[in-house]
Amino acid sequence: MQSPPPVAASYPRSEEQIAARVKALESLLIEKGMLTTEVVDRLAEVYENEVGPHLGAKVVAKAWTDQAFHDRLLADASAACQELGIGGVQGEDMIAVADTDTVHHVIVCTLCSCYPWPVLGLPPNWYKYPAYRSRMVRDPRAVLRDDFGLELPDSVEIRVWDSSSELRYWVVPQRPAGTDGMSEEQLAGLVTRDSLIGVGLPDIP
Repeated sequence: MQSPPPVAASYPRSEEQIAARVKALESLLIEKGMLTTEVVDRLAEVYENEVGPHLGAKVVAKAWTDQAFHDRLLADASAACQELGIGGVQGEDMIAVADTDTVHHVIVCTLCSCYPWPVLGLPPNWYKYPAYRSRMVRDPRAVLRDDFGLELPDSVEIRVWDSSSELRYWVVPQRPAGTDGMSEEQLAGLVTRDSLIGVGLPDIP
């Protein structure tokens, strides 16, 4: 389950509007011979199967069940992901930050939309909007509550990490209660894209 979409007042273009514009541009490029349907299909296959949040979920599930791997992940996220065969472009210098009972992490990119593609795939549209980037830095608690429906206790500190082309952050969310005995595959199914960004939590079994 994904978090609720951000409010329209803050993020003016809907997913449907952006998808329609992308489709129109794709059709125009194909018509002019600048792009082929085969290339489009291959790109879609890459981001559906070879990179994306399902791989980040796999890494998190491994970290939840293997403390030694968890420690290696926090020490060097790129190297730890390589142990699972996960890496590539935009994943050379990743840093994983782990949520705790007292600290919740959120990632942004205040300059553009830098993002750890190998473990999160392509960034959601709202991640690239200036409104998200600036407001999350100024008042993360309010943005999480009002835009994403995530209300955290005042006792939990919220830390915002600013990704760049040199360092790309992502979040290792806390393992949900009641998941003892679940396999890594089952645990991975609880990890959402939003929880890897920090604007949501893993699903509850």
